[in-house]
Amino acid sequence: MRILVVGGGAREHILAEMCRRAEATVLAAAPHANPGLEKIAEACFRTPVEDAAGIAAFARLKRADVAVIGPEAALAAGVADALRAAGVPVVGPDRAAAQIETSKRFCRELLARHGVTAMPRFQGIDRLEDLDAAIAAFPEPFVVKPVGLTGGKGVLVQGSDFVTKDEGARLARRLWGIPGGSDGLVLEERLDGEEFSLMAFVTDSGVYPLPVVQDYKRALEGNTGGNTGGMGSYSQRDHLLPFLSSAERDRAVDVLRQAVNALRSEGQQYRGVLYGGFMLTAAGPKLIEFNARFGDPEALNVLTLYEPGNFAELLHDVATGTLQESLLRFRRRATVVKYVVPVGYGGAPQLGATLEYDEPSIIDAGVSLYFGTVEPAGGGKVQLTASRGLALVGEASAIWEASERVNEALKFVHGSFYARRDIATKVDLDRRMERVRQLFAPGAKPSPLPLSVSPAAFPPASHGTAEQLI
Repeated sequence: MRILVVGGGAREHILAEMCRRAEATVLAAAPHANPGLEKIAEACFRTPVEDAAGIAAFARLKRADVAVIGPEAALAAGVADALRAAGVPVVGPDRAAAQIETSKRFCRELLARHGVTAMPRFQGIDRLEDLDAAIAAFPEPFVVKPVGLTGGKGVLVQGSDFVTKDEGARLARRLWGIPGGSDGLVLEERLDGEEFSLMAFVTDSGVYPLPVVQDYKRALEGNTGGNTGGMGSYSQRDHLLPFLSSAERDRAVDVLRQAVNALRSEGQQYRGVLYGGFMLTAAGPKLIEFNARFGDPEALNVLTLYEPGNFAELLHDVATGTLQESLLRFRRRATVVKYVVPVGYGGAPQLGATLEYDEPSIIDAGVSLYFGTVEPAGGGKVQLTASRGLALVGEASAIWEASERVNEALKFVHGSFYARRDIATKVDLDRRMERVRQLFAPGAKPSPLPLSVSPAAFPPASHGTAEQLI
């Protein structure tokens, strides 16, 4: 089978690696020379991911049997539409259905029309002159989001990015001028709790959830600094999270199903990956946003766990609407991802730093290495750009163990860079658990759900205790 991977980051590198292991021939369309993709792919087409016509022509020329789209910008540009028009099945929705990610207002209004209540209060703003009055009238605390795509970096949160409404309004005016903000803004109720990421394959036969992941968006340790595309993430051995019960996970899966049904009822077929970013609140899981593709870094956690099998067949069946649940097999291991990024990433990144990496030693530490947005420099060296450079993925029985393995492997990366070593450490996980305990404490907030941190919410003893799992 011949698989076209669209995109040039670490997410696409692991997709290509999984296809290679399944003995498929890999083709790649990416805007830069990712060293991992270059090594795996039979042919690489250097082009912007928004080049729908060019990518479709490349797929026809190289006789691609199926394509999988990584970045949201490609979906927004209609690359899936062009590939399907060329007769290539695609893991990724058409441009119209991808609005569930590419337009936050479309997403909120779609769900509201179909009675999906597991989301925050919201209000759309179409005109800059209406901004001040809308913010003045909107209940606190609140969040400001551009309607369009901002690469995970355009959200302003009251209490983190600003304090007063006047300050929020001043910052929101700046969003109007950035890519993604020119389509307007959305005000949303700020949710309190712990975030989690739930991805699922969506085909004609149903919605198939994948292991749950928690992402770290803030640039600096202690969850400070600016929002980023994701500094790292972790997953737990039982495919839940330390603070998340199976019942709460199932509620989130139901929100995914409701969204897919809403799209279909309005004439939009969806084949691909649907990713829900959720907040576990005292009232249960609430939807923060949808993505219409694999998350990055979350895909690295989930695909690392995929049991040896025919991954190429799985992608083909998702793209053609024939997926069978028997193909979804994931190992019971914890995973941790940490990104190596340029110093200043999340604000003013320092460009051009050269990194030297000792891949054999990284592998000997029990860690896998995937390449993000870097420029090859030859001889086990790469040059960092403005984005994320190297992704290190560790796995173990316990989350903290996988985190320690990645920190050990970071010793074999040399040069000027930054990585969040606090991701998924014991201290960090304990802090998150305590936060959830406080959220669900009697009298803290009314909650119709059982305490998600009660003993009954943890996996059976056969899977180990909560402390062993984290």
